[in-house]
Order: sequence, then C-alpha cells, then structure tokens
Amino acid sequence: MPVSTRLRRLARKSTTAPRTSETAETAEIPQTPEPPEPPEPLETSAPGTPDQTSGAGEGTAARSRPAARSRLADLRDAHPAAARAVRLGLHVLAAALVVGALLLPNTAAGLRPNRFTRIPAEAIIGVVLLLALPRRPRIVVAALYGAGIGVLTVLNLLDMGFTEYLGRGFNVVLDWGLLDDARAYVADAMGGTAATAAAVGAVALALLLVAGLALATVRLSGVLARHRSRATRGALVAGTVWITCTVLGLQISGMPVASDRAADALKTQTRRVVDTLRDEAAFAREARADTFGATPGDQLLPDLRGKDVLFTFIESYGRTALEDPLIAPGVSRALGTATDALADAGYHARSGWLTSATYGGSSWLGHSTALSGLWVDNQQRYRTVTAGDHLTLTKAFRRTGAWDTVGIMPGVQKGWPEARWYGLDTVYDAFHLGYRGPKFSWSTMPDQYALEAFQRLEHGRKRDRPLMAEIILTSSHQPWAPVPELVDWDELGDGSVFDAVHEAGKKPADVVADSTASRREYGRSIRYSVTSLTQWLERYGTDDTVLVFLGDHQPIARVSGPRASRDVPVSIVAKDPKVLDRIAGWHWTEGLEPAADAPVWRMSSFRDRFLTAYGSVPHPSEE
Repeated sequence: MPVSTRLRRLARKSTTAPRTSETAETAEIPQTPEPPEPPEPLETSAPGTPDQTSGAGEGTAARSRPAARSRLADLRDAHPAAARAVRLGLHVLAAALVVGALLLPNTAAGLRPNRFTRIPAEAIIGVVLLLALPRRPRIVVAALYGAGIGVLTVLNLLDMGFTEYLGRGFNVVLDWGLLDDARAYVADAMGGTAATAAAVGAVALALLLVAGLALATVRLSGVLARHRSRATRGALVAGTVWITCTVLGLQISGMPVASDRAADALKTQTRRVVDTLRDEAAFAREARADTFGATPGDQLLPDLRGKDVLFTFIESYGRTALEDPLIAPGVSRALGTATDALADAGYHARSGWLTSATYGGSSWLGHSTALSGLWVDNQQRYRTVTAGDHLTLTKAFRRTGAWDTVGIMPGVQKGWPEARWYGLDTVYDAFHLGYRGPKFSWSTMPDQYALEAFQRLEHGRKRDRPLMAEIILTSSHQPWAPVPELVDWDELGDGSVFDAVHEAGKKPADVVADSTASRREYGRSIRYSVTSLTQWLERYGTDDTVLVFLGDHQPIARVSGPRASRDVPVSIVAKDPKVLDRIAGWHWTEGLEPAADAPVWRMSSFRDRFLTAYGSVPHPSEE
C-alpha cells in the first residue's frame, strides 16, 4: 500500500477515535509493508515538528488548499456581487448572440432594428429539445446546434456580400471559387497586404462565429438545466405567444412578431443546392442544341464579308450610367459629343438595351452570354459551355474562313484556355500589349493604351483578310480609383506617360466606402472608356469598320442601387449604311444613347439576332 494512502487512513482513524498508547499506533502501521524508498517528506522531518504520521491529514489539507482555489475563485469569493453581475452579463450576451444570429437577415438592406424584435421559433424548439436531454447529450446537442447557427450566420453574411456586389445570394455549390477572385481583386485594388489581412480576417470571423455560437449555446443549456422548472414554463409561454402571433398576424414596426427566419434561410440554401444540381444537367443538354451549330461557314455572316468587325465590351457600362441623376448628365454629354464627332467622320449608330445574365461583377458571364446565345448566369454553366463546342458569335467569323480573329484581353493575367472556345486565333493578354505604365487599381492598363496597342499590333497591319476582334476594356472596373485621363494619342508610347496621371488620381480607400464618391468616379470612368473608344474609331476607323460595343453588366448596388435592373446599353456603329439598314427592324434608337423606351432583349438573344440580320442561315445541331 502506498505511504500516502496509509497516512490518509491514519489521519482518518486519528480523527474518529483517540489513540491510547504508542503500541496501538505502531500496531496499525505494519499492516502494509513500507516501500523501499519513501517519499521525500517522510525522510526529512525536522526535530520538534509534529509527528508526520498523526498530523499528515491536517498538514496535507493545509498545503493543498491554496492550490485548489484558483485566482478566479478567490476573486469571486471576494467580490460576490461583481461575480454575479459578470455571470449574468455573460448569460445575457450568449442569449443575445444566439437570438440575433437566428434573426439575422441575409441582405444589408434588411439590417434594421425591427428585424430583431421578433420571437424566433428555432429558439423555442431548441429550448424544448435541450430541456428533454440528460447532461452529456445536452452538451453535445447544444454545441452542434450552436455551430449550425454559426454556419448559417456565415452563409447569411456571404449572401449580404454577394447581393451587394453581384445582385444575388451566395451559392454553396458554385461560388467558393469566386472568393479567391475577390481576394485577387482586393490585392489589385488595395494591395497584397490589405488582401491578406482581409482574407485572414474573414476566415477568423467565420471560425469565431461558429465557435462563439457553439459556446454560447452550451452556456445557455447549462442555465436551462439549473432552472429547469422556470425554463419549461418560459418555453411554454413563448410557444403559445408565437402561435398566437402567427395566427393573428401580429406585427411590430411592420414586421411579424413570430419569426422562422433561420429555418427559411436553411430552406433557401437547400433549394439553391437542389436547383443547381438539376440545372447542371438541363443546361448541358441546352448547350448541345444550337440553332446555327451545323451551319456551313459559307452560310454564316455573308452580309459582313470584307468588313472589320469589332465586338467591344465596356466594363460595368450599365443602364445606371444613363439614368442615375448624378451620373447620367456627364455620360449623356459624352455620348452626344461622340455621336456628333462620329457623324462628322461619316459614321452613324443605332442603340438599344440588353438584359445581362450577371450583375455587379463576373464579367465573363456577360461576355459568354452575349456571344454564345445561352443564358450563362453562374460559374457551373460557364464551365459547362466553355468545355463544349457551342458556336459563339466570334467563332462563327472564324468558321467562315474569311476573317482573322483576335482577342484584346488586358484583364487576363493568367492562362486563358477559353480562347479556343471563343474561336480566337490570337490573344493579347495583359503581358503581351507592351504596357510599361502603372496599373489603375484592378485595371492593368488604361483603355486608350489598349486600343492603341490593338491598332499597332493588329488593326493597323496590312493583311490578306479582314479582322474580327473581341476587345475587353477594363478602365471602368470598380473601385473606380484612380481613373485614367485621356492623353495625346501620339504620346502614348509604352504607357509611362500615365505615371503622372496615376499619381494625381484618387486612392481606392477614398472612394470604395463612399456611395456618392463611387457614383461620381464611376461616371468619370464610363465617360473615359466611351470617349477612348469613339476617339479611336474617329482616328483609325475605315469605311469597312463595324464597331459593336456594349456593357457586360451593371455596376454594384452601391452605385446602381438595390433595385436596379440588369440592363446594359448596346450600340452598332458603321459608315456603310447597308450595315445599319440590316438592323432597321430592331427599332433601335439613332445615336450612341438608347432611348428609355428602346427595345430591351435578353442578352442571350443577341447572337441569333445578329447572325440572322447579317444573312446567316440556321442549320440546327441536335442535342
């Protein structure tokens, strides 16, 4: 028997009955053999100290008492009122965190006080469930319940961000890859340090929400267990009130008192997942069926033979640019001036509206929708269509064998295998246009330089065949700071001339959080892009140049507003009157600015209308 055990027994015996003789005490000891090397305290007793055998229990208790009492316990005992207040505060904070998460809306516009004055059904159900469980299962279920609320809260926050920037909620199947694009955008706009800090902060916040809500729910479960009777009565009352408010439709400040917000959010996320999985197969079948998929090259675009045709997308050029009272006056003046200047050069234009498949970002969805004739509104559809052989409008020019096809892509900074799907013989990305000037936030180079590089590398060259080009202009990409300014075309050189322009421009941090400043700078960027393009046409266009330019999507909600349409302007400009005569039946507005009541088509209808207008003969390919 260990010495410590023997000493405890002796201590207990000494407190229950007095010893009458040394013989009685020594008779108790030999019942258990002594270990060969007793502990240090038994070997080093000093003369004059109490006998260690008889006083071991008291001495051990005295020595262990300070170790058993933590500093926190000492403080709690010394200040009981403060301890109760802290404990109560933690209970209240945990309850507020859980209830707030259950009532949290998934849009920034919904963050109003009346959204948090409701009774969440999920809280009542959770209380009933936890009260019915024994201790250990209760703790496990509480932790899982809280973690689930935390995950749902993270999804609600992602919904807020995606609604603000892309006009739609977050899709848990498709949109994780866009988070990396968001990080890259922040790095381009605000710098690598800001991007890293934002990414780390976002991950930390997500983990903190999940862990914090799990701990909060476990704490509340303990409170419920300690006050089981009162908690049961409270749950019964709350459930009765919730049912009554639901039946009677009672409201506070315009919001129903009874809430099932968390359950509705979970149902919404589930429905998105199910719809996405169903859509993938349906869209794959749709992409294989093509009205012009089997049309021979000699029956495609016969009425544009001999023309240089340029399809140009202007980043974020949306209807807001022509209708917002702060933005529209400047953009309308720029379009009017450009219309008059082009008319003096012999060009005329017709303009209408297209409803984009995307909003606020994901420009490639707009590009692929306009050129493929398919509604490409998410990343899965984009991957599906670009992996197939669906005929794009640009590929139709290549199929004829009558055009050279070129892509001017200043926004492409990595491999771009989609060039094959678009039917582009040659692609000039951000690294092949010869630019040596500064980046303008996300945009790798000013539009004026990209257009001049196109002229130098392709359009100005002598060639055996006309040219079809897809050109992406990026200067109007958010955050719209700094915005380039036009310089003399003859002074563009390698782009170094823009160093001073960049240095004098606004910083992204001065614009990105200010809605009014963002709108103002967005308008400036659209004026710059449109003016760069139309001046290039005045300067370098020929009798055989046909320019088609359009926006890819509306700007983000901070600029366009929370209820903006997805419409973007589209214009066709040409010298040859026969080119515009072919689209007379479209009833588009004369000039570069479409009228408010000009026809509005889905962007996915543009490919077939364009091919038909210029003499293409449909030969459908079957699924």
